[in-house]
Parts: sequence; structure tokens; C-alpha cells
Amino acid sequence: MSRIGKLPIVVPEKVEVKVDGANVSVKGPNGNLEYSFTDQVKIELNNKEVLVTPVNESKVARSLWGTTRTLINNMVTGVTTGFTKSLEFNGVGYKAAVSGDTLTLNLGFSHPIEYKLPEGVSAKVNKNVIDISGSNKELVGFAAAKIRSFRPPEPYKGKGVKYADEHIIRKAGKTGGKK
Repeated sequence: MSRIGKLPIVVPEKVEVKVDGANVSVKGPNGNLEYSFTDQVKIELNNKEVLVTPVNESKVARSLWGTTRTLINNMVTGVTTGFTKSLEFNGVGYKAAVSGDTLTLNLGFSHPIEYKLPEGVSAKVNKNVIDISGSNKELVGFAAAKIRSFRPPEPYKGKGVKYADEHIIRKAGKTGGKK
């Protein structure tokens, strides 16, 4: 029995949830999200609560039970409060700027990197911190991972782009000329 799957999802006042078979759409103050789930789970809406149950006792249905419940809960959380990922960049001459839906990064290459943010994702830059925010948790995480991949942190000086809560394990450099 799934400990997460059996928990009901409480729908807040400002959020409207529509369930049409395996299709779920959530509408709230921060936008609209839609997702088509598998037919291995049954999704029901009862009195401002969403319940997810497996269709049968197969291993596939039971494994998708908790996942489906968590995805729907993330949709409800996304349209009410939203999600944010923070990235830090460290290095001499490293800069970032946002103009519209384009993030321009100067990360020590011979050219600036222009990254077009996915629709529904916004970015803010404060000194050496980039805040990625949006209502879709998957897109926010994807955009943050893509930006980090342009210059991942290196273990010697710690230069590069890292998550704000990420800890970089440092290595000792070469020792010079022992005799």
C-alpha cells in the first residue's frame, strides 16, 4: 500500500480542479496546468479533495499510484504558490542578465550564452544569484539544470554555476616541486 498515494489532496479555495478520466486540469491564481495520466490509476474529485487509487493490484498500477498523486499535488501547489530554484555563479567576469524571456550569461567563454526560457518560466538576477520561478515544477527544474550545464562548478576553485543549496567538494591542487 502506498503511503503517499492513499493521502487525499486538499484543493484550496482559489483553485479549480477538473478531472476528465485520465486528464487533469488545474486552474489557479498563478496559471493553468494540464496533464494526461495513465489509465492504471483512477482519479476522483470529491468535495474539494482529489483521491487517487490504483485500478488493480498489478505492480505497474501500484508503482504509478504515489507518483500520480505527487504530480497532481505539485500541480495544485504550482498554481497557488509556485516553485523557485536558485542558482549561484562564481568566477571572475561571470555575469548574467535577463531581457524579456532571454537569459544572457557571460561564463568565461569567448561568446555570451543566450538561453531562451521555456514558456511559463521567469528568471531574476540579483548580483551573482539567478532565481528561476514558475508554476510547473518540471519546467523550473529543467531550466535550472540546463543553465547549470553551461558551466558546471569545478572542484579546484569552485568556479561555475551551482544550485544555491549545493555543496561543492573541493580538491587540493598540485603541490609545487617537492624534492
